[in-house]
Amino acid sequence: MSHVLILGTGGTIAGTASDPNRQWAYRAAQLSVEQLVAAVPELAHVPLATKQVAQVDSKDMGWITWQALGHAIEEAMADEAVSAIVVTHGTDTLEETACLLHALHDGRKPIVLTAAMRPASAPDADGPANLAHAVKVAKAAAQRGEGGVVAALAGRVWSARDVRKAHSHAIDAFDGGGAEPLDDLTSWPSPEARGWRVLLETPFPPRVELITSHADADGWLLDAALAHVHASGQALAGLVVACTGHGTVHEKLAQAMQRARDAGVAVWRSSRTARGGVQPRDGDAWPAAGHWTPAQARVRLVLELISARP
Repeated sequence: MSHVLILGTGGTIAGTASDPNRQWAYRAAQLSVEQLVAAVPELAHVPLATKQVAQVDSKDMGWITWQALGHAIEEAMADEAVSAIVVTHGTDTLEETACLLHALHDGRKPIVLTAAMRPASAPDADGPANLAHAVKVAKAAAQRGEGGVVAALAGRVWSARDVRKAHSHAIDAFDGGGAEPLDDLTSWPSPEARGWRVLLETPFPPRVELITSHADADGWLLDAALAHVHASGQALAGLVVACTGHGTVHEKLAQAMQRARDAGVAVWRSSRTARGGVQPRDGDAWPAAGHWTPAQARVRLVLELISARP
């Protein structure tokens, strides 16, 4: 019998607090994915399988955990019994993982990410409802032959291409950066099908850092990074600048960006604003990251640099 595979990575959805009066003082990634499923009565008779891929607070997400997730997804793609995949995740870096999966997935089966803003021990825990919704979305997508990547959160479904965390603590914390949520009549955006090998066969990704433009941004941090590179011999391969407005940067930071580019660093512009991103324009001095958030743009630049390696 075909089933939905639920891959657990930790996060607040698996978090618990010891004091019922201080639910904000919880520890993420405490419950197993099996425990999460057992807490949702609606899933009792749904054909499911579970696998614990990782157990991390998503603020600590990184390449090693992404590789473990990639291996699990690749295995599920080859398993004819798996019809769809749900990934339980933390909210803090969900947009980065969604962006990565959108870039790599070949679209053979639907992947649905879900998360929670309240720990599992909270009286208003949102994880059980989000998990039940994610499984429902995954099953329906498999029946329709859909094969992209989405996030199911607070009763809405967002494309992995658009989803981002827009509120620091509200239950309904996610939006699409101006894009509308998906519904039953909306086809999922096709993933880019770069392939899992980009992730799985790269033990050490190129170093790409983030820096922000702001009032009085004089490039001091960037110059310090370049000095460290020179002194340590470590490589800084890329830089994403979270710019003001539609990709503008302080003139002194722009000078430091030029010094970085002269040193061989790939420099992209994103925006620190909530919506719109940085769209390319004729005559741009610096590449624009499009609609991606700064954190997503960093993931994209890492992938571009890997692809450019000889």
